[in-house]
Amino acid sequence: MKLLSIVTPCYNEETNVEELYIQVKEICNSLIGYTYEHIFIDNASKDDTVSILKTLASQDPNVKVIVNSRNFGHIRSPYHALLQARGDAVILMVADLQDPPTMIRDFVQKWEEGYKVVLGVKNESEESRLMFAIRKMYYNFINKVSEIELTKNNTGFGLYDQQVIKVLRDIDDPYPYFRGLISDIGFESYKINYIQPSRKRGITKNNFYTLYDIAMLGITNHSKIPLRLAAMLGFGMSAISFIVAILYLLAKLIFWNYFEVGIAPLVIGLFFFSSVQLFFIGIIGEYIGSIHTQVLKRPLVVEKERINFGEDRQRLEKKEKIIAGKT
Repeated sequence: MKLLSIVTPCYNEETNVEELYIQVKEICNSLIGYTYEHIFIDNASKDDTVSILKTLASQDPNVKVIVNSRNFGHIRSPYHALLQARGDAVILMVADLQDPPTMIRDFVQKWEEGYKVVLGVKNESEESRLMFAIRKMYYNFINKVSEIELTKNNTGFGLYDQQVIKVLRDIDDPYPYFRGLISDIGFESYKINYIQPSRKRGITKNNFYTLYDIAMLGITNHSKIPLRLAAMLGFGMSAISFIVAILYLLAKLIFWNYFEVGIAPLVIGLFFFSSVQLFFIGIIGEYIGSIHTQVLKRPLVVEKERINFGEDRQRLEKKEKIIAGKT
């Protein structure tokens, strides 16, 4: 029997976690030759999400729960849960049901065909057209500036072989851009298109800051073009400024009594160059912030509580004793 791990990060999803559990359970029980575990990692929810998860875990040993000591953000928490999964294949799926559980069958089928990575790609979405268009523009932009080819319109929803998870454990990144890491590792992936449904219950926990955070993380982790653009643009603008200065000097010498230099060009030029400098100082700051995070090397999350993981620990210890006895 192969073990399938379903990993679900959640935060204030009391209206969705039980429905997701039911759908995942129904699908996984229909897969012949598989057992499964459903790992929920809760990012210190303020509603009844944890209580619901504890009730589900008490009724079903396949449900495993990790409760974080505080909210560690939407980047670190899901990644930590992935590293805890022991399944032969691991599926990452959000709690709001916008990642269709029915696609589990398709993921497993392609994994059985030999693909180490199977990704869900949302070529269409029932969310706001404006938001989908902005996301699409971002994916196109980051693909152009990235040093590797990234998968467009993929949020991380997909299946990952345990071999991929082991590589991620070895990387030991304290603030990972998960989608980029999957592309960087280089395993051949199969992409399955789907239409992302709209959220039926609850409200999204993403806001401008969280989306900006992950966007900048993708750029700083996989591209040096912004830094090099700053250097090239600085050289180009210096050359243009020198040429304009020479032209102004010649115009004043030739038309001394008629040519008024005026203060407007000085003010416009000052604000323009200051704005460009501030923009690129901000870009440099993003890279420095990324380096600072890596240097601190803090843990992905700090766990407050684990539920239903005891059997796994005992089984691993028993396996280690058997291996030690043979050697």
